[in-house]
Amino acid sequence: MKEYFEGVSKIQYEGPNSTNPLAFKYYDPNKVVAGKPMKDHFRFAMSYWHTLTAMGTDVFGEGTAQRPWAGKEGMELAKARAEAGFEFMSKLGIEYFCFHDLDIAPEGNSLEEKFAYLDEISDYILELMQKTGIKCLWGTTNAFGNQRFVHGASTSPNADVFAIAAAQVKKAMDITKKLGGENYVFWGGREGYETLLNTDTALEQDNYARFLQMAVDYAKKIGFTGQFLIEPKPKEPTKHQYDFDVMTVLGFLRRYNLQDYFKVNIEANHATLAGHTFQHELNFARINGVLGSIDANQGDVMLGWDTDQFPTNIYDAVLAMYEVLKNEGIAPGGFNFDAKVRRGSFEVEDLFIGYIVGMDTFAKGLMVADQMLSDKALESFVEERYKSYTEGIGKDIVENKVGFEELTAHALKNDKVVNKSGRQEMLEDIVNKYIYTV
Repeated sequence: MKEYFEGVSKIQYEGPNSTNPLAFKYYDPNKVVAGKPMKDHFRFAMSYWHTLTAMGTDVFGEGTAQRPWAGKEGMELAKARAEAGFEFMSKLGIEYFCFHDLDIAPEGNSLEEKFAYLDEISDYILELMQKTGIKCLWGTTNAFGNQRFVHGASTSPNADVFAIAAAQVKKAMDITKKLGGENYVFWGGREGYETLLNTDTALEQDNYARFLQMAVDYAKKIGFTGQFLIEPKPKEPTKHQYDFDVMTVLGFLRRYNLQDYFKVNIEANHATLAGHTFQHELNFARINGVLGSIDANQGDVMLGWDTDQFPTNIYDAVLAMYEVLKNEGIAPGGFNFDAKVRRGSFEVEDLFIGYIVGMDTFAKGLMVADQMLSDKALESFVEERYKSYTEGIGKDIVENKVGFEELTAHALKNDKVVNKSGRQEMLEDIVNKYIYTV
């Protein structure tokens, strides 16, 4: 088989003092942290779309990326990308990949032709998986790119579009099961609205729920036991997405009694667009028992769109791993690098460097977060801050032993309240100290 990335050897761990851009400085896959190998904390995955199909285009300019599969078309291109992708993952030591159906095969001139292409390429990908031992973390469908999805997919006002979206999800689920995918993601790329002047939001929400219930029913029918994930996103391309953030998704699922079937796939850049921190979204997913998987990237707070940059912010990575460790892991989910190199980073080596930097950032974040948790660097302060709920009237509140009458009686006798400082700056300094020293 052709070697696509000539001159790039298998990426090795060389330690923090290495100056080699094609080496890991912190990611040592077999190093045991918090009781298991580092690689098992992350289950790193390659994003098929940004890595193999993105060519550096944007709304202001054509593609700049130099890729060894450039110039090929149709199924020849699909097979070349697959071969290159598995070589790429093997050289980086990445054990999983994620895909949309449109990433791995051409659209075709009809739905029937699209499905035939998917059958052919999935057979080939399965061969590559068997040769390399690389696995599928999750699959999904692109129900947003084609012009028929101009008004949405499961929330489209056109019932024929709803049917096509269902057919695409059915096929993508079949392919994901065929490839042994451990999760299936629902990303509502256009499940939202531009204006309420022409939108029946009640019907669209009901139809979205009907669609998800059909997916649950079909999974049971075919014996797909993978985890279902919904990926929250607040905007872009529509003004308002129905899956705005974690709490919006939870409210939706609970309203339609779907909460037992879905968890969430959190993307850092989507948290930024929602006006939240990455840690906020992870925290609310964790405390509600729905933290399923992570799209590892970062956005640019100076820009109002989904820039999908490789994660380099160590502070965010530390606090993200803090939540993951408190969640006791993320399997069967993982860390998918939903990230693309910048348009000006167009050489092949830049792809490897982007992944190396992202993997190193989270590896360092894991080590820092583990030490913070071991030392109870933050927990001790938080426990003391909420100590009033472990005794006296606070304990009665937590145990549901009092109501407004009892609380009023208590308040009348204890209205001289003494609060304590939240010490935010001190705690931020503690986090900084661990980042500097671990």
